[in-house]
Amino acid sequence: MSTQNPKKGKVVIISGPSGVGKSTVCRELVRQIDAFLSVSATTRPRSENEVDGKDYRFISEAEFQKRIETGDFLEYAEVFGNLYGTPREDVRQALAQDKTVILEIDVQGALIVKNSYPDALMIFILPPSQADLAGRMAGRGRGEDGKTARRRLDSASVEIASAWQYYDYMVINADVKQAVEEIKKIIKENTGAKE
Repeated sequence: MSTQNPKKGKVVIISGPSGVGKSTVCRELVRQIDAFLSVSATTRPRSENEVDGKDYRFISEAEFQKRIETGDFLEYAEVFGNLYGTPREDVRQALAQDKTVILEIDVQGALIVKNSYPDALMIFILPPSQADLAGRMAGRGRGEDGKTARRRLDSASVEIASAWQYYDYMVINADVKQAVEEIKKIIKENTGAKE
């Protein structure tokens, strides 16, 4: 008779272009299933509606560099002039507790994590259309100039094009509730996560 616990934590990577609704979908997922949502560290300034430690861990560039040097990040990347990283220890502890760990990270980071966790489940969230994504980006209220907004939209196109070759599932987020239900089903089928 085996004494091994058949339940095992699993890494679920959720990616998608800026403005596609990743954060909204991820927050709703952890409300509905037994999962741990990793909170990334970033050097970007905190928006007025964001909470430190909940949305991101807002740290200085010097602190971020120190954490890179000590190997504290599972993955990190520079995105539009700001650094983002996934704290390694948070993921390790959650997996040790047999939790499903949700990482909301970009394609570049996802591929790095996949090297460390080859059985990670990779889900990419798509916008219903390029025009819809442009509208969502414009509605985020970041006050970006046209050049920066165009750069984000161009980056989204490249990210979407490359995602098809790396991700296990592609989910269109035309309706948050429907996207959450679809992703929840995918996670349950692949991890056994409970509600």
